[in-house]
Amino acid sequence: MRHHRISIPLVYAVLICVITALAAVCMTTGAVDIPLSQVWAALTGGEVENRVWSVIVTQSRMPQTVTALMAGAALACGGLMLQTLFANPLADPSILGVSSGAGLGVAAVTLASGGAVGSLAGTLSTVAGAMAGATAVLALIIALSTVVRSNVMLLVVGLMIGYMASSAVSLLSFMGAAESVKSFSVWGMGDFGGVSPARLPYFVAITAAGLVWALLMMKPMNAMLLGESYCRNLGVGIKKLRISVLLSTGLLTAVVTAFCGPVSFIGLAVPHMARLLTATSDHRVLMPVTMLLGAAVALLCNLLTMVLGAGNLLPLNVVTPLLGAPVIIYVIVNKRKIAYFN
Repeated sequence: MRHHRISIPLVYAVLICVITALAAVCMTTGAVDIPLSQVWAALTGGEVENRVWSVIVTQSRMPQTVTALMAGAALACGGLMLQTLFANPLADPSILGVSSGAGLGVAAVTLASGGAVGSLAGTLSTVAGAMAGATAVLALIIALSTVVRSNVMLLVVGLMIGYMASSAVSLLSFMGAAESVKSFSVWGMGDFGGVSPARLPYFVAITAAGLVWALLMMKPMNAMLLGESYCRNLGVGIKKLRISVLLSTGLLTAVVTAFCGPVSFIGLAVPHMARLLTATSDHRVLMPVTMLLGAAVALLCNLLTMVLGAGNLLPLNVVTPLLGAPVIIYVIVNKRKIAYFN
């Protein structure tokens, strides 16, 4: 592993300041501009000049900002874990078909059963469906990884699984009622604003559990960077670690996909941004930085959906490729300069 070229505490401090600033801007920006002092008053129970401002802040912007922060951290963390597991910089939940599996689970709930994503009960059922779909796809990929030795071919297998899941979603859409199909289509565009204050505690609790689970695997994942033989010599159970990564990644991907839709590029691009920033592949540094950077990028994407829409909220997946694709192109061109699996 490479030595740090910059102060890691400084990186943490800068990222926390950036997250705080972006969160503040997200809370004040929108169709109605609200002064920061009034946002603070609404959040702390103080006196707000306009009652409507208080409702906007507490019922819309605060849940949306917290959702973006947690979802960004979750997706970035999931991407990092899969890239380490497969020793492949192009691995992430969407490319490996995990997001498609989660989407199929949601489609089965919203289309086949005629359910809706809007109600609390419907939201909880979509979380269960997304978790089942994401975990099933990840389990299949892990099983195939023991047979398919080439990482490139394994990614192709993941893409094929994703295509099959998308085909099943298309079939369900064809058979579903018009209202359910419209609801599912809107969900598929991605949106951090779909988590209401009543659902926010569920989202935060599940996501936080997945992130803590991932942090507990930092040391064994460092051992995985050095190869399976080295892991065994250190007493790290390869199968147990793979299952743990599978379940934690499935949990993080499923909950974000269920509540926010299939969000693209954050899980793929942010881990590379964190490696560029820290110049290390040590997960004790890389994983916390990836989570913080993922939260910052998601908040920026959320802000851009409001600013670029000129009064109309843009779909999230219109914005994320604009930030993620250039990062991936840079990574491909400068692969040898980045601290990966060494």
